[in-house]
Amino acid sequence: MAGTDRTYERDRITMAYTETSGPGPLTFVLVHGIGMGRVVFSEVAEILSEQGRVLAVDLPGFGDSPEPGSESTLEETAEVIVGFLQDEAPGPVVLVGHSMGTQIVAEAAYRHPDRVAALVLIAPTVDRHARTATRQALRMVRDLTGEGPKVLLLGLWEYAKTSPIWFVNKLRFMLDHRLELICPGIATPTLVLRGETDRVCPREWVSEIAEALPEARMTEISGRGHEAIIKSPEPVASLILEFVEALPRADRSSRR
Repeated sequence: MAGTDRTYERDRITMAYTETSGPGPLTFVLVHGIGMGRVVFSEVAEILSEQGRVLAVDLPGFGDSPEPGSESTLEETAEVIVGFLQDEAPGPVVLVGHSMGTQIVAEAAYRHPDRVAALVLIAPTVDRHARTATRQALRMVRDLTGEGPKVLLLGLWEYAKTSPIWFVNKLRFMLDHRLELICPGIATPTLVLRGETDRVCPREWVSEIAEALPEARMTEISGRGHEAIIKSPEPVASLILEFVEALPRADRSSRR
C-alpha cells in the first residue's frame, strides 16, 4: 500500500509527511533521527499500516521540510510534533522515534502524556557517558563500517538535503538534551529497541534508559546496528505491533 505525500503548515513551520492508511484503529507517528528523513521509515510504515494509519514526518530542516528560519531546541521540536498531532491525529497515538527522534518523542510524551498511548524508542540517544560531538561522530563511523549499500546510499542522500549549519545546531541541541532526566517522569508504556551491534548506543546506556522508564521493556535485535530500521523493516515493525497488541485495550485506543 503506497503512502500519500502531504504538507503540514502551522505558524512558521512547514513539514512534509507521508500518510499510509490501513484498516485498523491505531495511529502511528514516526519521527526520524538527525540528518535523516521520513524515507527511512517507508518500509516499516507499510507493515504498520496493516494495523491502522501511519504518519511519517520530515522534521523541520530535514528531508523535504524547509528550515523554519530560526533555531529550535529538541523541546521546541517536540512541541511542533504535538501541534502536528493535535491537527492531524486527534486521539492518543503510538509515537515511534529513532535516534534523535527518540529524544523528541520522549519529550512529547513527558510534556503531553494524554496525547501518547504508547512510545517506541529505537536506538535512544545521547549516551550520557559519551556526550561530545567527537565521540558521537566516531561511534557513528564505526557503526557504519560493514553496512551494505542500501544503508550507506540512503544515509548519504538524506544527509545531503540538510544544510551543515542546521545539522550542527541540531547536534548541539541533541548533546544538550538529557533524555535520562525525563525518563522517570514518562508513565507511557514504552518499548525500547537496540541493535545488538549498535556502537552509537551501547547496551549499558540503553538498559539505563529502559530501567529509568516506569513502564518499559527492552529488546535487542540480533545482528543489527544503529540504523536497524533502514537495513530492513523486520523485525522492527513486528516488534512494534506485538508490543502494541499486548497493551491493555484502554491503552490502545488511538483512533483516527
